Amino acid sequence: MSDLFAVKPHAPLAELMRPRTLDEVVGQADLLGPGKPLRLAFDSKTPHSMILWGPPGVGKTTLARLMAQAFDAEFIALSAVFSGVKDIREAVQRAELTLAQSGRHTILFVDEVHRFNKAQQDAFLPYVEQGLVTFIGATTENPSFEVISALLSRAAVYVLKSLSEEELGQLFDRAHAQAFAELEFDEAARGRLIGLADGDARRLLNVLEIVHTAAATSDRRLVDADFLQGALAKNLRRFDKGGDAFYDQISALHKSVRGSDPDASLYWLLRMLDGGADPLYLGRRIIRMATEDIGLADPRALQIALNAVDTYERLGSPEGELALAEAVIFMACAAKSNAVYVAYNSARKFVAGDASREVPVHLRNAPTKLMKELGYGHEYRYAHDEPEAYAAGETYFPEGMPKVSWYKPSERGLEAQIREKLAHLRELDRKSKKN
Repeated sequence: MSDLFAVKPHAPLAELMRPRTLDEVVGQADLLGPGKPLRLAFDSKTPHSMILWGPPGVGKTTLARLMAQAFDAEFIALSAVFSGVKDIREAVQRAELTLAQSGRHTILFVDEVHRFNKAQQDAFLPYVEQGLVTFIGATTENPSFEVISALLSRAAVYVLKSLSEEELGQLFDRAHAQAFAELEFDEAARGRLIGLADGDARRLLNVLEIVHTAAATSDRRLVDADFLQGALAKNLRRFDKGGDAFYDQISALHKSVRGSDPDASLYWLLRMLDGGADPLYLGRRIIRMATEDIGLADPRALQIALNAVDTYERLGSPEGELALAEAVIFMACAAKSNAVYVAYNSARKFVAGDASREVPVHLRNAPTKLMKELGYGHEYRYAHDEPEAYAAGETYFPEGMPKVSWYKPSERGLEAQIREKLAHLRELDRKSKKN
C-alpha cells in the first residue's frame, strides 16, 4: 500500500519543458536581452522585489524560479487562489528559520497576487520592508488597479508580453524534438497549433500533449490539419471575461467604430464573440457607441443598435450575432459626432455644482385658479402661434443663469442641417432684440 502512495503523478509537458536556465527561456527579449532590465537584475546577483505583469503562459513563474536559483535563495510559492493570511505567516516563519539555520535568503513568489484582498497584501509589507523576503508577485491584471500602492511602491513592475508566432515556433520545434519526435507535423498543422496557442507557451504545450495522446490512440504518425480538427474539440482564445484582455478588446472595438474602420470593427467584434464574450454585453456597448460617437449626426444608428439587440434576444446565437455585426458595420460607416456626449457631460457638470434655481414664472404650469392668479404661465408665448413656430427672443432658462452653449452640432451628417437651423434661430433672436 505504501508503494501505491509513493507513485508520483505524471508531470505535464509544460512542467517537463520548463526552462532550467535563463538562456532556455523563449521570448521576453525586451526584458532578458543583453543590457535589459531583468537580465541586469540576474547579473547583479542582488534580488529586489518585483511584480511580473503579463498574460498567462509567458514565463512569470519560470522567471521567479530561475531568480531563486540564480541567487541561491530559498523559493516559497503561494497561490492567491488557495492561500490566506495563515499561509503567509507560515511562509514568513519558514523564511525566518531558513535564514537562522543556513543564512540563505528567501524569495516569496505569489501567483495571481491580484486575487489577494487589501488585508492579505498588507500582510507582506513588514517582511518586505525588513528585507526578510524578496517579494515576487505574478499577475495577469493591471497592478495599478489590483495591487495596493504601499506594496507597489516597494516593487519594480516588469511587463511581460505574449509570445510571438516565431517564438512559439521555437518552442514547438523544441518540444517536438524532445518529446514527440516520432510524430510528423505538416506545415498547416504546425501553423494551426501555434495559432491555437494564442501567444501562450503553456497552452501550446498542453495542446501538443493532447494531440500526442490522440495520435497514439489512433496509431497515427502524421498530424495534419484534418486530424487536428477531430482531435481538438474547441478553439478557445485566451480571453478573461473580467480582466484586462476583455477591456482592451472592447476598447479596440469602440475605437475602431469611432475611427470609421468597418473591417477592424468587425474583427474585434468577432474576436470577442470567439473568446466567449456575452453578446448582450457587446450589444449594450454598441448602443453606447451609437449615442456617444454618432449621436444626431445619424440618429438611425441608435435604432439599428437597439434593433440588433432585440434581434439577438429573439434568435440567439449564432443567427443573432449577424445583427450585431450589421450594427457595428453601419456605425463604423456612419457620420460621427460626439456633440451630444460633450453637451450632456458639460450640462451635467454645471448642474451638479450649481444651486437649485427657480423655474421662471412664465414657464410654470397653471392647472388651478390660484396658480393663474399668482401669475403662473403668464406671458408664456406658445411657439406654434409664432412665425416659423419659434418664439424669437424668448428665454427658457432660470433667472440669473449665465449664458451657456453646451450643444455644438458638428458639420457632419444630419447635424450639419441642425447646425444651420440653430444658426438661423439665433439670428431670429438677435433681430427680435433690436425691434
